[in-house]
Amino acid sequence: MKVNEKIKYEFSLAFAQQLDEKDPLSKYREQFYFPQHEGKNVIYFTGNSLGLQPKSTAKYIQQELDDWAKYGVEGHFNAKNPWYSYHEQFAEPLAKIVGAKPHEVVVMNQLTVNLHLLMVSFYRPSKNRYKIICEAKAFPSDQYALESQVKHYGHSPDIAIIEAKPRLGEYTLRTEDIIALIKEHSDDLALVMMGGVNYYTGQAFEMDKITAAAHKAGAFAGFDLAHAAGNLKLKLNEWNVDFACWCSYKYLNSGPGGVSGIYVNEKHAMNKNIPRFAGWWGHNKEVRFKMEKGFDPIPTAEGWQISNAPVISMAAHKAAIDMFNEVGMDALCEKRDKLTGYLEFIIDTINEEKGGKALEIITPRDKKHRGAQLSIIAHGQGKDLFNRLMAKGVVPDWREPNVIRLAPVPFYNSFEDMYRFGEILKAEL
Repeated sequence: MKVNEKIKYEFSLAFAQQLDEKDPLSKYREQFYFPQHEGKNVIYFTGNSLGLQPKSTAKYIQQELDDWAKYGVEGHFNAKNPWYSYHEQFAEPLAKIVGAKPHEVVVMNQLTVNLHLLMVSFYRPSKNRYKIICEAKAFPSDQYALESQVKHYGHSPDIAIIEAKPRLGEYTLRTEDIIALIKEHSDDLALVMMGGVNYYTGQAFEMDKITAAAHKAGAFAGFDLAHAAGNLKLKLNEWNVDFACWCSYKYLNSGPGGVSGIYVNEKHAMNKNIPRFAGWWGHNKEVRFKMEKGFDPIPTAEGWQISNAPVISMAAHKAAIDMFNEVGMDALCEKRDKLTGYLEFIIDTINEEKGGKALEIITPRDKKHRGAQLSIIAHGQGKDLFNRLMAKGVVPDWREPNVIRLAPVPFYNSFEDMYRFGEILKAEL
């Protein structure tokens, strides 16, 4: 069944099991470890916070531990996956995941570290251009990074940071309002820096249109893809995005605090004169070990590297990325939409049975504007409902002040998970 076909959902176990039987990705569920509740797999809805562990991860890490034991320092060149060039093997598969060219991506550091490093290059305020536009209620780490950057240059965050806010009575942003805000500040705007998917509402932003508007205003456009990488079908190069960064521990299933990745558009990556903070792993590979003065950046995204690869963390990342490379984003997004659509149907069905006012989905209904997340407000229930769901073996996510986030991940969630959750939700309401 194609994703654009209308599915007539049914809230029944038999229907859910029928969908699972027809699901070409169902076999991947068995390739992940699930936390247990009363001897059964939990219903895991927090892949948007920490993805489950692939069963292959231990083998990938053990390979590097074995090579470390066997070779010591010589593992940099003699290991099965030589550590000196370990990061290079991610370029091709990650480029496919984020819609880039291989020389535009590199794996390094952690997310907010990378955001700061990229802003060194792409937030260069002048007397007349110093403002940044972001979405209201951006993830706190992004807010803190932006605040500290503008303070570093002597500006007040209250003046320099412009937040795009939903209209009165609405939860999500309208693209036309974001573009209008960019136009309004076109004379003093230096950067548009937003999330690809808002962590709170689950809204996926139209990055292509936002980027075009930023460029028309004479500003750079960058995105935090923490909730988008491995979740959305991205086309960063085609959209002409200037830069982006993401973590690997959510939809990319690479472990707590897993290594991050960055994208730098090739027009910038090949420009050695762009300001940046430098380190020896971003220096010309041909002469790196001559240990000479004078930074000569690699003319790819690798030129933003500072330190050598954290191989053990990257081994966990490789286990997950190999799975993505095997399946592909098209298949994952197709199942994502079916799963999320079924969860949406079940929530709506239960809500109607309860009089239509118990649950409110604040994530966009149009699948073009969301990924694998539905954020709901349980009116009159709040965190008490969240706690009762947890006690029944459901693992959702609570975000203050009143949102329960549910993220059905196509790699390991099943349609039967959606049905079982619906039965528990119905009983607890």
